[in-house]
Amino acid sequence: MPEIDLPTVIFALVALFVAWKLRSVLGMRQDSERPGGLLAPLRRVPGPSNPAVAQPEAPTSAPVPSPAADRWKGVAVADPAVWSGLDAIAGAARGFSPQAFLSGARAAYDMVVHAFAAGDSDALKSLMAPEAFANFESAIHARADAGQTMSTTVVSIDDATIAGAGLVGQTARISVRFAAKLVSVTRDAHGAVVDGSPSAVVDHVDLWSFVRDVRSRDPNWQLTATESVTGAAPTL
Repeated sequence: MPEIDLPTVIFALVALFVAWKLRSVLGMRQDSERPGGLLAPLRRVPGPSNPAVAQPEAPTSAPVPSPAADRWKGVAVADPAVWSGLDAIAGAARGFSPQAFLSGARAAYDMVVHAFAAGDSDALKSLMAPEAFANFESAIHARADAGQTMSTTVVSIDDATIAGAGLVGQTARISVRFAAKLVSVTRDAHGAVVDGSPSAVVDHVDLWSFVRDVRSRDPNWQLTATESVTGAAPTL
């Protein structure tokens, strides 16, 4: 049986211990630095409770062009106060897109006009803040009590432009100027026309105001007020 070289065995054991320690230390460092390690829980969060805190995250798209006149060109009126308001909203509401907002505003305009004419309170309630809904519902009840019916058709929405914007606390507020063509008629209980025309196309310019809590996970905006700016002569 060969003799055991005790110093060699001790040296080998020491070398194995040192190698094990190095591997364990390097392994821990790699685990903490690799993508999806300590940062993974942050990336998996679907929506922050405070969107303003989440803004420093790496952007998923190209930076917004500058200056403000270029950022909001084509979606808002040429007003620095409006641009500043939109900047504040974009900074607090992650993923805010003025194009998507205006697309939704157009759809809301069409839905509200038709729902009001049809007396569909349920549809209106889902689109409006309580105060605005109360006003519309009161008008619907007054029309029904008078025995009148209303019919409205949105012929076209020719323009929808952001005319006002601002952030008050965590509430984003945006006003939209709509230019649309409508055909609207109101009849009494006997079918006689008491307002409007069943065939006349009328140009309408309205200012509608929308609000949304930027902390909410609900992406929908609520209508808070409507104002008729002008009513042009009928187009027959």
